[in-house]
Amino acid sequence: MPFRVIPKDAWAHLLEGNERFAADASVHPRTGSVRREELRSGQEPFAAVLACSDSRVPVEMLFDVGLGDLFVVRTAGGCVDAAVTGSLEFAVTTLGVSLIVVLSHEECGAIGAAISSFEEGDLPSDLTRVFVEKIAPSVIRAKNDGHDERCVVEEIHAAETAEHLIHRIPPVQAKIADGSLGIVAARYRLEDGRVTVVEEHFAG
Repeated sequence: MPFRVIPKDAWAHLLEGNERFAADASVHPRTGSVRREELRSGQEPFAAVLACSDSRVPVEMLFDVGLGDLFVVRTAGGCVDAAVTGSLEFAVTTLGVSLIVVLSHEECGAIGAAISSFEEGDLPSDLTRVFVEKIAPSVIRAKNDGHDERCVVEEIHAAETAEHLIHRIPPVQAKIADGSLGIVAARYRLEDGRVTVVEEHFAG
């Protein structure tokens, strides 16, 4: 796959890889010594992925891509801070990725903790409070929409994070407008290994 691609084509490529992964038909492309040698001179990932740090969400594996294909940023709950925003801006402006994927997942512990804190009315006293506070708006939005299910909060959190990135990283807005970048909010199901679309932001 060429590294400079149409954003929708980049997303289609990732979904094709995910379908192979879910069907136990992964081809594990570009993972050998030849590819490692190619990458010594630099990187040209075609997409960036913001995902949860959960060990059950192996980003490159679940999209069946190779070394150097994805620029991956991971935090508990896929939460965003200045370092995450700066990393993704670097991916867009310096590395020239065509796509950003914000990937939540089934049974996310960070989101579960945020839901519990909201229901119990008690924020954690340790550092987990950081991501609980960042996820709380998604819990509130789900509740306001009449939903209590964790899966709904996981989807809303991915969508709200994608929208946050669009509004907080000026080059992202500009590149979506000119068609050189797309953003997708998605959710990974542990149950069957498949990634499902929550929300898409493509020009036109």
